[in-house]
Amino acid sequence: MNFYEIVNGNIEKINKNEQILLDFVIKNMDSIKNKNIRELAAECFVSTTTFLRFVRKIGFSGYSEFITVIKYTMITQNNIEKDKTFAINQVEYREEYLKNINETVRVLDNDKLNRITAVMNKRPHLYIFAKGFSKYAAEYIEYLYTLNNFIVIFPKNFEQRQLAYRNIQPDDLLFVFNYDGEDKELIEILQIIERKREYALLVSITGANNNTIQNMSNINLYLFTDELYQNRIEMTSHVSLIAIMELLLYQYNEGIK
Repeated sequence: MNFYEIVNGNIEKINKNEQILLDFVIKNMDSIKNKNIRELAAECFVSTTTFLRFVRKIGFSGYSEFITVIKYTMITQNNIEKDKTFAINQVEYREEYLKNINETVRVLDNDKLNRITAVMNKRPHLYIFAKGFSKYAAEYIEYLYTLNNFIVIFPKNFEQRQLAYRNIQPDDLLFVFNYDGEDKELIEILQIIERKREYALLVSITGANNNTIQNMSNINLYLFTDELYQNRIEMTSHVSLIAIMELLLYQYNEGIK
């Protein structure tokens, strides 16, 4: 079974420290898949007993099953055919569609949202970087946040992005939407921003896999969705992305009442 399918049903059981362990595992699957429990526990600065307790709490019978499922998940992810057609049963798709939204909302870390809204309270300029199909969701988010009196800068093409990132100030808030987290142009921009002595808080929203943009971010929020393609055109749902950004705004508005 897929790692995320097992863990998703146990997210509500884990505490804050265990959430940190889960984030580490998700971000470093490829590097930890060949490590024994002593090596991995030491890398996480916890005892082997604590790590084993965590492994069982998120749904595994023991460390052996934990590592086996991680290896299987990595293999299946690498073998996914990107150019698949929309050939899924409608009822099954609806169930998965709703499940993905529910899981995205359920795993949202309230502490992370509070950290972001604390910056939003200072009324920074909001920069949004998104490409491909994510741009259309970003346009709605730009509209929504603008209606809430934020100054939103959303560069919509390569040339605009190259100009926009040069104007980002340390007090600004930067959002990056990229599902696989491996877009080369966005990574290059973030590397340039990161080299500044002081740079804006970077919040990324990516898939729940280990990826470069996630690892470069100050705060990462991850979403669940099914990648869908029709005639080589991406049709992946971005409702989960919109849900995260709407909930963030609602939490901010609740805090200023």
